[in-house]
Amino acid sequence: QVQLVESGGGLVQAGGSLRLSCTASGRTLSSYAMGWFRQAPGKEREFVAAINWSATNIYYVDSVKGRFTISRDNAKNTVSLQMNSLKSEDTAVYYCNTIKIWPRTVLDAWGQGTLVTVSS
Repeated sequence: QVQLVESGGGLVQAGGSLRLSCTASGRTLSSYAMGWFRQAPGKEREFVAAINWSATNIYYVDSVKGRFTISRDNAKNTVSLQMNSLKSEDTAVYYCNTIKIWPRTVLDAWGQGTLVTVSS
């Protein structure tokens, strides 16, 4: 059974940075495209960023372009999301998942996510 585990969230002031990490048990992530998603209070979960298995194709939602960077280390079975210049609207629970890039499809059950709170 696949278990996705996100970490690295926390409380940060606007303009600050955080680095989120995602790892998995029961799944070799190097075989899959990976995505980061987020769910703000009272809102639906939304796509944030995606990276294919070889890191040659990367996608971002417009609201994070130039501020967030998705990366992966297949040897360590991890995917990361570097978040810079954080804004209050980035406050959300962040999740990772294995995905098909097109059409964008989530493949595994969601983990517990990691909470990012940006104070203004």
